[in-house]
Amino acid sequence: MNDSSWGTPQTGYWGPSDQGPGRGAVPAGPAYDALQAQQTRPMPIVPEVPEHGGDQDADRGAARLSGPLFRDEPTRARPLPGEVPQNTEPMPHAPQPAPAPQKKTAGRDLGAAIGVGVGLGAVIVASLFFVKAVFVGVIAVAVVVGLWELTTRLDERKGIKAPLVPLALGGAAMVVAGYARGAEGAWIAMALTTLAVLVWRMTAPPEGYLKDVTAGVFAAFYVPFLATFVAMLLKADDGPWRVLTFLLLTVVSDTGAYAVGWRFGKHKLAPRISPGKTREGLLGAVAFSMAAGALCMQFLIDDGQWWQGLLLGLAVAASATLGDLGESMIKRDLGIKDMGTLLPGHGGIMDRLDSLLPTAPVVWLLLAIFVGAG
Repeated sequence: MNDSSWGTPQTGYWGPSDQGPGRGAVPAGPAYDALQAQQTRPMPIVPEVPEHGGDQDADRGAARLSGPLFRDEPTRARPLPGEVPQNTEPMPHAPQPAPAPQKKTAGRDLGAAIGVGVGLGAVIVASLFFVKAVFVGVIAVAVVVGLWELTTRLDERKGIKAPLVPLALGGAAMVVAGYARGAEGAWIAMALTTLAVLVWRMTAPPEGYLKDVTAGVFAAFYVPFLATFVAMLLKADDGPWRVLTFLLLTVVSDTGAYAVGWRFGKHKLAPRISPGKTREGLLGAVAFSMAAGALCMQFLIDDGQWWQGLLLGLAVAASATLGDLGESMIKRDLGIKDMGTLLPGHGGIMDRLDSLLPTAPVVWLLLAIFVGAG
């Protein structure tokens, strides 16, 4: 019996259709099975290499595909030239090295932030103790830039067009009026600025009038009106020391919140508004600010007492934190991280005024109660 009498295999077995005319029936039995296994050696199956991170079941499936199709087929110890070697056993689970712990970061360029902060501090102190009028000009410039940042972001993100020209002119006038005439001058300037915003917006189409003037009045109160309390602090006989106390307590509160929160912060203070702030950071702000307040009231403010400084520091920590959260709320609504990019490592002017603006009237009021308006 020669090999040609067996026909040509088609699908892994030979049925009656493979037997030509005149050919006998295909014998069955072990002899046939062995001969068929020798002549129907399958092509090696190369499974796809699983992607990194595949589970163990996929590896086992690859091992089954790469083994011999029939039990009596020998397994080669070495692959043929050009053949991809197959693993018949799954690799055991090897222990993976633990990922390197990531260091906490502040999220900003700390070196640039410190450099800019020191530079601004030097300018403020120099203008504060040499010529009061120069410091009033510094406040007015900060107010105008802050208004520009706020109105620009409102226009970009919400399409709200608060009129900048009357806001800038009225804001600068508000600061000067607060320094020259006190609270009465500040309120009069605020009223006139509001009227100017309403009239100025009338030159544009009426669509969006209400939201534009509402945003303008809000901006006038939020930035220049609150800033006038810094000018009123300066008006007192010991005005430079009052302003310095106000600035020191606010900065110390922010620094204490950052330092303690970065090191020990675990419980979020207001995660929906500012995910980075923690309750531990708030306690740090209170402790640092109260300690600084006691020192400032005892040594910098005429007729001040250390216990008054404790109360002042507590109030500053609360107002500074609320101010920071308030602007964070505005930025969340606008979908931005910073109000501007003018100050490297800090963002914009408004990102530095966020805790200072609401703290100014608090410090002015408490100092007026403790030691008089001066």
